[in-house]
Amino acid sequence: MIAKTSGKRLHLLHLHSTFDAGGKERRSTSLINRFGKAVDHSIVSAQPGALGAREQINPGLPVHFPFGFPSLQGRFGVRRLQTLARAMQGFDLILTYNWGAMDAAMAHALFAPSMGLAPLIHHEDGFNADEAQRLKPTRNWYRRVALARASALIVPSQRLERVALEAWHQPAARVHRIANGIPVKDYDPARARRVRADALPRVVKRPGEKWLGTLAGLRPVKALPRLVRAFRALPEEWQLVIVGEGPEREAIMAEALKLEIGHRVHLPGFVAKPAEATALFDLFALSSDSEQFPLSVVEAMASGLAVASPAVGDVADMVAPENAPFITPPGDEAALGAALLRLASDETLRRQLGAANQLRARDQFDEGVMAQRHAAIYAAALGLPAFP
Repeated sequence: MIAKTSGKRLHLLHLHSTFDAGGKERRSTSLINRFGKAVDHSIVSAQPGALGAREQINPGLPVHFPFGFPSLQGRFGVRRLQTLARAMQGFDLILTYNWGAMDAAMAHALFAPSMGLAPLIHHEDGFNADEAQRLKPTRNWYRRVALARASALIVPSQRLERVALEAWHQPAARVHRIANGIPVKDYDPARARRVRADALPRVVKRPGEKWLGTLAGLRPVKALPRLVRAFRALPEEWQLVIVGEGPEREAIMAEALKLEIGHRVHLPGFVAKPAEATALFDLFALSSDSEQFPLSVVEAMASGLAVASPAVGDVADMVAPENAPFITPPGDEAALGAALLRLASDETLRRQLGAANQLRARDQFDEGVMAQRHAAIYAAALGLPAFP
């Protein structure tokens, strides 16, 4: 257990399904950076060692990664949950993220009154591959019970809001939909003229090349081998650059080698500043089986890029109306490939769609609004007039 920080600083406990660099992690670290030195943070990942997003936290902030915190995952058992609840004592606010931290929410539901646990707010961003097509009834029931004492449930998408209300039977007053946001000004397309061609590790943009790019955790639900196949028909000057880390790296490269395009597919790994990646992209794509409100799409829009993607989550509503024809039916690999080929073949069209997407990102998805809404919900849970 970590003792509460002395003095007036609040101490937040973050319990993540994973803390590798991804959309929810970028949102979490951006909020941590905005709260600054006024708040202490302790961060735990359900996947030991999956802490890549720590590089996105500003240096000098009071952020801790406690050693020896009980595992967030394991066989269901009252004693195990009791141990987990005991480790959650002494904090001012408990924040849980996704299914991988749901056992912590269950521990809170069972033991919060007797152990004097702080309020809990759950953040749900989407589903893994095993629930991409259909939610599991047993997990729906578990979520419903585990969230019984949650002060709030924060979701980024319309679909997740419906799921929370209808499948998890959460009270409407508890569910808050907050669109993911980014510091839009940091993604100004003019940055492309200032970002070096070798800004990404292990890959250099050569004269005459065009880059189809994506930002994604290399996980099965992202269906990145599908993107490799959809990319195959693009002209030879096009390169596919997949920025991110995860267990699917070998599968992605195996698909590229099988299709004899391994020399055109690049996996530079983790990039601490996504804007430096998107500044080098000429076109953006997703291939996921499941998304909700992908932050990477907002980043691409703010960077002035056209987007090709399956119509998963809120993507079709996120992009500018002009870009909507290139949001394809989920799982339709041929349609995604056709959208990519059309966009890759028409630079004028790419620029027009990118400009429309940038305007929409500026108007709808700036980080400041997102941060204000999160802070208001955290303050309400703590009974404070403002947070931090």
